[in-house]
Amino acid sequence: MPQTDFAMKAGLTQKEPKTLARWQKEGTYQQIRQKSKGAAPFILHDGPPYANGHIHIGHALNKILKDMIVKYKTMKGFDALYIPGWDCHGLPIEHQLLKDMKASKSDFDTLVFRKKAHDYAMKFVDVQREEFKRLGIFGQWEDPYLTLDPRYEYWILKSLAKLTQKGYIYRSLKPVNWCFSCETALAEAEVEYDDHKSPAVFVRFPVENPQILGLPTNKKVSLLIWTTTPWTLLANVAVAVHPDFDYGAFGFNDEIIIIEKGRSINILTDHSKGLKITSPNLFFKGKDLTKLTYVHPFDKLQHCPVVVAGYVTGEDGTGLVHTAPGHGQDDFQTGVRYNLPVLMPVNSKGVFTDEGKPFTGQHVFKANEQIIANLQERGLLFDQENIIHSYPHCWRCKNPIIFRATEQWFLSIEHQNLRSQLLEVIEDQVEWIPSAGRERILGMVNTRPDWCLSRQRLWGVPIPAVICQGCDGKQKLFVDVIEHVADLVKKHGSDIWFEKDLKELLPERFICPDCGGHDFQKTQDILDVWFDSGVSHQAVFHEMIKSPRPADLYLEGSDQHRGWFQSSLIPSVAIDKKAPYKQVLTHGFVVDGAGRKMSKSLGNVIKPQEIIDNYGADILRLWVASSSYNEDVRISKEIIERLVDAYRKIRNTLRYLLGNLHGFDPDKHLLKYEQLLELDRWALNRLARTIDAMDRGYEQYDFVQVFKTVYSFCNEDLSSIYLDILKDRLYTFPAHSKERLSAQTVLYYILDALVRILAPVLSFTADEAFEFGPKLLSEEKPGSVHGLSWPVIDKRWISPEIEEKFKGALNMRDMVLKALDEKRKAGEIGSGLQAKVVITSADQVSLKYFRTFNDFASFCIVSQVEFKDGLQDIVILPADGTKCARCWNWRTDVGRSPSHPLLCARCAEIVEH
Repeated sequence: MPQTDFAMKAGLTQKEPKTLARWQKEGTYQQIRQKSKGAAPFILHDGPPYANGHIHIGHALNKILKDMIVKYKTMKGFDALYIPGWDCHGLPIEHQLLKDMKASKSDFDTLVFRKKAHDYAMKFVDVQREEFKRLGIFGQWEDPYLTLDPRYEYWILKSLAKLTQKGYIYRSLKPVNWCFSCETALAEAEVEYDDHKSPAVFVRFPVENPQILGLPTNKKVSLLIWTTTPWTLLANVAVAVHPDFDYGAFGFNDEIIIIEKGRSINILTDHSKGLKITSPNLFFKGKDLTKLTYVHPFDKLQHCPVVVAGYVTGEDGTGLVHTAPGHGQDDFQTGVRYNLPVLMPVNSKGVFTDEGKPFTGQHVFKANEQIIANLQERGLLFDQENIIHSYPHCWRCKNPIIFRATEQWFLSIEHQNLRSQLLEVIEDQVEWIPSAGRERILGMVNTRPDWCLSRQRLWGVPIPAVICQGCDGKQKLFVDVIEHVADLVKKHGSDIWFEKDLKELLPERFICPDCGGHDFQKTQDILDVWFDSGVSHQAVFHEMIKSPRPADLYLEGSDQHRGWFQSSLIPSVAIDKKAPYKQVLTHGFVVDGAGRKMSKSLGNVIKPQEIIDNYGADILRLWVASSSYNEDVRISKEIIERLVDAYRKIRNTLRYLLGNLHGFDPDKHLLKYEQLLELDRWALNRLARTIDAMDRGYEQYDFVQVFKTVYSFCNEDLSSIYLDILKDRLYTFPAHSKERLSAQTVLYYILDALVRILAPVLSFTADEAFEFGPKLLSEEKPGSVHGLSWPVIDKRWISPEIEEKFKGALNMRDMVLKALDEKRKAGEIGSGLQAKVVITSADQVSLKYFRTFNDFASFCIVSQVEFKDGLQDIVILPADGTKCARCWNWRTDVGRSPSHPLLCARCAEIVEH
């Protein structure tokens, strides 16, 4: 009977920490790395999570996906070095630290705060490292890459120097995404959209010269604009119209309103408030309206112009667009085209300055109500309403942001046709998995603005720009200065920029190459944190891997099409003219069982630690493998419980194999393929097909197929068929009989293959089963399953002839089992061994086949089978003879041996010998 110490009860929560301790003590990962030395490399480059809290379920999904790939590639013979990384600078760390301390950045000296931020980041690097290791993830944990490491910071600045040298970096006054809560510029990747309630207003802009278009001068003539940001009206400098649209002059008692013809019916019907509308006598093309000037709504400028712009639409608004170059990208470009002034009456906190009179000191959002009241009082407000619309918010503090023109450092996407190069690389050099990722990132890169690199924060790598007094106080970036500072940072860390006097940070005898001056001042801006992680292909590959790029694979969430995938691609193509990656795999977000986003307010947040504490990390790993990552991934208690059942079936299969291999020594007992019984050859054929399917699944990153394949093999091929049939042979035949050794030989091959192909997914369970299994035949002698190679398929195992033969036999077996089940439900039999099956068929070929089938009764797990010629039928009869007390088969030869009156002849002979 089966014997094994591999327990039926998994006890993963108790066993897994012990396994981790053993791996650590025995240096399992180091052994794997040593074995892989000199092999062809496969580099999955880790996208760094922020070191600002405990890991969440999305982290677990991401890291387990990576780990399954790395472990599989290692077993396939690659040198799959995995260096985990952490993003340690920037707003995520700074914001969380200030939140925890209930403070603002103005409360701290820069260096004091940077020390606190460093310690905070390192604290959570340690926390997350242990949490990731608890998931069973292998990697270079003791020497990860950290963006705050001086070695890494050196490469950040070296990359900036190269981009500056190549002409990609420039400084300009532009409207940028601005978070007034965090008081800093934001890149596109740092903005997320959510619903926001805004006051939408229709405002009259009084025309100064209506006669130029033949309009009456005895009536008030106004351009009608519509905006959802009334506070930006103080920065208005122009009105934009579409050159080819038709505009009409509509009369309202003693005034005339100019709006786009197509929008007129809706606007005048919904917002005229009962005023009598006069049909226009005149229509104009938009380009004709450029002859007009108007009075600024808050008297900030004189004689404001009407200009044309192709982005004006007739889908919403009035067809006349209020233009404030300081508060919008399109507006800014229009301002450049027409040499319009840039008004900026708003400071870094989102508060009106003296230029914003009469609202000085008020926050722009809070001032909206007074601005609208002011417009109403002066007769400029035509109508107002509140609308809920999608509006940009800060990714970190979650507050709505504004667009604000400030001087910033930018990376040009147009310089040297960089945008075209990026699009070409995306199309030709990279495989996107799933393929829809290609179109997604193409669309984003095709329309993205230049990259705003500077941040007005404390925690990050400084931009070593200087203010040159000889160049009228302009900020400048010099390649020599960046590279010199980079060398200092490599030795002392980036704090040196804030610690030392500027004279100690500049190259010896440095002068401005533009003016020849040497009077400089230090600047305080830091680099965008996305630039930190975006140049990891420079820092990690040059400094740590010392391997040529591109990486084989980047694997992150689908939101990184606008984040890390872009921030990595842009500098890589600009510096090296190639993509940093060969393949990019993206996964969806984790949602609850109903498909809802997880949030504390809904109470549906599931933490990975909860699953680990209740079920074990292998259940979490099985959830990842069984989930289709191409879309959002669902998780719930019910989903986990179903996976626990699936895990139990896989574990019980391993236990059955181990139990029935007790006492089996492959060096002595393993039979040759030619010696195996036909059923055992069929099992090897199914094993070979399973290994091959698993190989394809792993290779294609199709882990759902991996899970389905191994589960089906364990549950159907093995449990329902092969292992069920084997019980009689394993439990009743002599220990070293050919029949039993034939079965054990195949069980050995199955166990050996299963622990290998399961290892990337069920890393703890596969290693536990490996510990309890028979010694290996091969020369591999690792202390862990993870030191093994991928199983090799003996070509003889794949037999189309056996497949075809057993296809018919299994179909007949299914019909027999169905007939037995009907008799069992009717109460006529209990066990199938109480039955005799009479199979009638007119198919002589099938009859001949089944008559020659080696013990078809055992195949169907009945006591006797009889075949007859005639119409197709299956009849279940009581078995002939008496039940054998040992094998439980009903036989006519029970009691034939005087020494063993309760046994059949076969069992009696076995017992006697």
